Amino acid sequence: METATGTLDATFWITSGVILFLLVLSGFFSGSETALTAASRGKLRSIADKGNKGAERALRITEDNERLIGSVLLGNNLVNILAASLATSIFTRAFGESGVALATLVMTLLVLIFAEVLPKTYAITNSEKAASLVSAPISIIVKVFAPIVAAVRLLVRGVLRVFGVQIDPNSNILDVHAEIEGALTLGHSEGVVEKEHRDRILGALDLNERAVEEIMLHRSGIEMINADDNPEDILGQCLQSNYTRLPVFQGDPENIIGVIHAKDLLRAMYKIIGGPEGDAAKLRSFKLSDVAMKPYFVPETSTLDEQMRQFLRRRTHFALVVDEYGSLQGLITLEDILEEIVGEITDEHDPADEQVLQTGPDGNYVVEGAMTIRDLNRATDWNLPDEEANTVAGLVIHEAQMIPTRGQVFSFHGFRFEVCERDGNRITELKIKRLS
Repeated sequence: METATGTLDATFWITSGVILFLLVLSGFFSGSETALTAASRGKLRSIADKGNKGAERALRITEDNERLIGSVLLGNNLVNILAASLATSIFTRAFGESGVALATLVMTLLVLIFAEVLPKTYAITNSEKAASLVSAPISIIVKVFAPIVAAVRLLVRGVLRVFGVQIDPNSNILDVHAEIEGALTLGHSEGVVEKEHRDRILGALDLNERAVEEIMLHRSGIEMINADDNPEDILGQCLQSNYTRLPVFQGDPENIIGVIHAKDLLRAMYKIIGGPEGDAAKLRSFKLSDVAMKPYFVPETSTLDEQMRQFLRRRTHFALVVDEYGSLQGLITLEDILEEIVGEITDEHDPADEQVLQTGPDGNYVVEGAMTIRDLNRATDWNLPDEEANTVAGLVIHEAQMIPTRGQVFSFHGFRFEVCERDGNRITELKIKRLS
């Protein structure tokens, strides 16, 4: 009897030790799963570039999340089931049939606290560090369980296919743009990221998704030089203009023959008259075509990212935009593209009293019709759609399905739009108020 009791006691303590070891393994698997799935691949890449081998291994094993999770879950379930079985065995010996319920209660508490909540809490708060630490043993486990996981994967996909669910093999590829945008938006809503910082980063990311036609200066607003004008008139126009570069046309404004730079024009005229003591009458022999640069035309469908690269490669800041038929649609400069990132850029020659967005006493916003929806959204933190129109006036015309007259009021997308000014068929000024 004493021998049996000693054997039972020895078996009890050995089994208890095995259960504790299995709980540690369970906690390891649970924490590893959380750490490797929650860790930012961007942060891991940054750590790996500094020479951290653990982060480099973590990057490799997280490339196939399906295989990783399958291996970890397989190991976790094995140790959990084995631990529960052993606990049921020793509790049944000690307490009889009631030991089953008692073992279930005790193991549930132990697994929940020490094998789930505790390791996962640590892993979620130190995800990159934990992922680097567990990457070595987990990579071995992934290799060991690879055949079983592959078989399970085939079985799972076969079952899903029966129900009409197709698994995309590239589903683990992250949409980096959406991830960054979401992180910035969340950070701004929580007060961690400044609005200006958010707008600048998102503006740079969006360059590849936006076309030249969305931000170009429309041809109706382009200031041009007539090549047939007198040199004195051309000089006066350039001196009075706020722009450094002006397109040159001959006969028809659609017939652009060049682009003149004010500095080139002044140098050429200064040389013709012979310096400060020269004769201004010699300007009559001046030919504008001699100093005009060859015009640079770009299609209106070009992306802003590609156009910026072309500006830098060609070492020019000015391009004329044409449609598919070659008709002039507008112009775009490098400054226009940079403004999409950093916001409005003004210098000493821009009108000081020019204010595109004005707030009325009743809380309304008075905006120019040519203001882009994107600029309005950035300035007010609104979310007006810009899929069907680029400008605020274009949005009103699209929604109204007509060209509104002055004083007409429309309500759509949660906003009230009132047409304040109209010039011909163009809406030049609107009053906008957000509806509560």
